[in-house]
Amino acid sequence: MPWKAEAGVLLAVALLGAGALGAVQPATGVPTEVVQLTQFGPAAGVLAVALLWPERIRARLAGTVRARRDTAGAGPGRNRADLLLLLTAPLIIALAAGAYALLDGDGDARLTDPRSLAHPFALIVLAQLIGACGEELGWRCYLQPLLRTRFGPLTASAAVGLLWGCWHVQVFAQRPAYAAGFLLGTVAMSVLLGLALEGVRAHRLLLAGGFHTLVNLGMLLTMDEEDGTVLPMALFGGACLLAAVPWVLRARRDGDLEPSVAPGRIPAAPHGAR
Repeated sequence: MPWKAEAGVLLAVALLGAGALGAVQPATGVPTEVVQLTQFGPAAGVLAVALLWPERIRARLAGTVRARRDTAGAGPGRNRADLLLLLTAPLIIALAAGAYALLDGDGDARLTDPRSLAHPFALIVLAQLIGACGEELGWRCYLQPLLRTRFGPLTASAAVGLLWGCWHVQVFAQRPAYAAGFLLGTVAMSVLLGLALEGVRAHRLLLAGGFHTLVNLGMLLTMDEEDGTVLPMALFGGACLLAAVPWVLRARRDGDLEPSVAPGRIPAAPHGAR
């Protein structure tokens, strides 16, 4: 099936491209604290799909930056939903870091002063946003709409989250509990992102990339999971799950959880264009 071929090419190039970019990063002199070049693997996957199927790429990426043509105007709750999505990222960090401080008993030691970083924090923020957008171009702006031509929003979002998590292959070199916490986090974040962006017909990349950036920066400044410590990663996964629940309940209340999908078509915005 064409959609399976598109997804397969995207994932293969995203994985191989990330590996190649990670291998050459030391030679570029770009510090991983500023940005990890592996984040541009999914963007490379989208480029490969665009070269193979140029006639399909415009429909898949509709709404990534500009509004789709089927958008009649912003719904009354759109700006509020966008703000809630971006506020959910610091909520996840607050839940995870707060629980870590309570359970570990030495949470203050994990807080990092942005001024103490080896590079200017403004540079890190900008680079993190660019890197996050490199990922989200593939995950939320291309793969999510692609799977939505076949599945409902919850199924498509969970599948993207699982693939997104497995794409971080280095996680599986850690202990199983660490990898499980990470996968729980990616699936839960993907579900809330997928539901929050359902029907969004403009600026999807900036919204998804902004959320992703806020989470990454929060982890950088408040947690120490990078050394393979299980507790902070498990708490992070749990915080993501808790944060996703209201979005699932909201979608269920509005009847948007599993709307019918016409094969090959990207669904229109429910309850009016957003």
